[in-house]
Amino acid sequence: MNRNQVLPQVELSSDVGGLRKVDLCAHQAYKGYGFLGIRDLPRVAEGASIVEAGDGFHWKLETYFEDSPGSEPRQFMNLELKGQIHLVCQRCLRDCPVELSEVRRFALVGSEDEADAFPMEDDQQEPLVVSQHFDVLETIEDEILLSLPLIPKHPEGVCEAHASTFGADAGASGVLETRENPFNILKSIKKNS
Repeated sequence: MNRNQVLPQVELSSDVGGLRKVDLCAHQAYKGYGFLGIRDLPRVAEGASIVEAGDGFHWKLETYFEDSPGSEPRQFMNLELKGQIHLVCQRCLRDCPVELSEVRRFALVGSEDEADAFPMEDDQQEPLVVSQHFDVLETIEDEILLSLPLIPKHPEGVCEAHASTFGADAGASGVLETRENPFNILKSIKKNS
């Protein structure tokens, strides 16, 4: 490929179907943006506690080539995500809006072997194996899932711990169950022998 060649830039469709099969192996650059509602992302929707109007993610994607000394230019992809999803707060067990804002950079590679050989110390970008029928929607959904908090919670001071979290219901009767010390049982057995 001629390094001075200007590559065509293709505008990605914001339609869900148009994001399912993108030829990232072609020598062209892609650019696109749009909004995906929670219902457009079935794996993300599984974790949502409720879906309110406006829940979903704005996405912006761009691929480009960078010259690489001594070899062919390398293809990269930048992906920006910004949006909101409602999850269950693990403190109060009520719906909690979670805001996400992520920027990812991928080095696009042609095979799993190339991905395995990619330098691990470069934490600013990760390899992504591409194909002629690459599913951009799946990549967007993967990055959203990876960005969700493991333990979603309201900001400090917004909610209180749910009563059942600390066993308040069990102590409501006012009588706490006390277990006998197992060593006392052994003492009584030893005395009786």
